Amino acid sequence: MARRVIKRSSGGDRGAAWISYSDMMAALLLLFVLVLCYSVYQYFAMLETKSAELLEKESLLIIQQGTLDDQAIILADKQAELDLKQSELDAMLILLGDQQSTLDSQSATLAEQQIIIIATQALLSERETELAAANLALDAKQLALDDATLLLQQQQLALTTQQKRLDDLVGVKSQIIQELSTALTGAGLTATVDRNTGDIVLESTVFFDVGKNGIKESGKKLLDRFIPVYLGVLLQPEYADFLGEIIIEGHTDTQGTYLRNLELSQERALSVASYCLQMPGVTGEKRELLRSILTAKGRSYSNPVYNADGTINMDASRRVEFKFRLKDTEMIDEIRNILTPQATPQGGQ
Repeated sequence: MARRVIKRSSGGDRGAAWISYSDMMAALLLLFVLVLCYSVYQYFAMLETKSAELLEKESLLIIQQGTLDDQAIILADKQAELDLKQSELDAMLILLGDQQSTLDSQSATLAEQQIIIIATQALLSERETELAAANLALDAKQLALDDATLLLQQQQLALTTQQKRLDDLVGVKSQIIQELSTALTGAGLTATVDRNTGDIVLESTVFFDVGKNGIKESGKKLLDRFIPVYLGVLLQPEYADFLGEIIIEGHTDTQGTYLRNLELSQERALSVASYCLQMPGVTGEKRELLRSILTAKGRSYSNPVYNADGTINMDASRRVEFKFRLKDTEMIDEIRNILTPQATPQGGQ
């Protein structure tokens, strides 16, 4: 009996499933019908819209056709006017033909007169050619004279300008040397200023021990007194356009090799230059200007100092020299060499 009950329950579930399935299919069919109705509705709505647009375009075409008809009438009127203008133009062409015949006869007369004029002009051209040749020769001579005059004027101007520049430079250099001498004397410094070059020699023994490149305290004290006075004169604004270079030269005696002394003299010159740039009194624009024109050179024993008997003065040879050069010093030296070719160089061996 248990088995029969189970079979009946299974048959009841299958019936319920078929009922649910049929309900679902009915719902799907209803949904399909609704979608189909909506699609048909959209189609007829779109058809109505397109029909309205076609009617509107047809009305517009009718209006445009009327406009075209009006324009065709206007064009017909214009064509009539053009035909009238063409008739008038044909009449004018006939008149121009008559006038052209008259001009042809007049041209023949002018041609005869032109032949006479050409013959006259040929004779005149011969005379003008002869005159032009004479004027050309005269112009060539005048041009050569003008070139010579211009060259003479340019040379005179260059000579005058160069002479003025030379006078200014010589005057400035003499003034700087005079101010250096006065300033050093006023500061109680015993350094001697060369009257011709403005070079100042400081004994190396004050600055360095033998064979050393480090500045001694005595040398620093001397530089602390000397440099402000020296730069105070050279770096004045009125000399800014003339000053080209400040040179610190190191010199040694003749003991040792040339290369070792060259290295030593260069190191000493650099030591003095570095000390000058690092001094508290040299600041701002003055330091920047000094950096642009300051040069340190080592000369080894290439320029020793001699005693009166011709022997080398070792102590005097060991020295530091401060020199300045104006921007056009080379030009001054060249001009002096040209003006005084017989002069012989001074100094030691």
